[in-house]
Amino acid sequence: MTPITLETLSSPGCHVCKLFEEFWRSIEKEWPNVAYRNVQVVTPEGQEMAHQYMILTSPGIILNGTLWASGGFDKEKFVARLKELSE
Repeated sequence: MTPITLETLSSPGCHVCKLFEEFWRSIEKEWPNVAYRNVQVVTPEGQEMAHQYMILTSPGIILNGTLWASGGFDKEKFVARLKELSE
């Protein structure tokens, strides 16, 4: 499996951010090739990521350095994208 980098940009109190985190934690064992990192938007690094990827709504979900989604996510499409990137 090809290594994948998954980064999320989240904000405190964000309900959708929490949903994504819970979803990821429920499937992460199936994806040992994915390196996961969460960055809070209120940090200097988070502000830099928001600017770099033009993320206006949380969460920002970044796969291999490319913004995949922001403000929400589709579980099936996310897993399909992980499968594509893993090949």
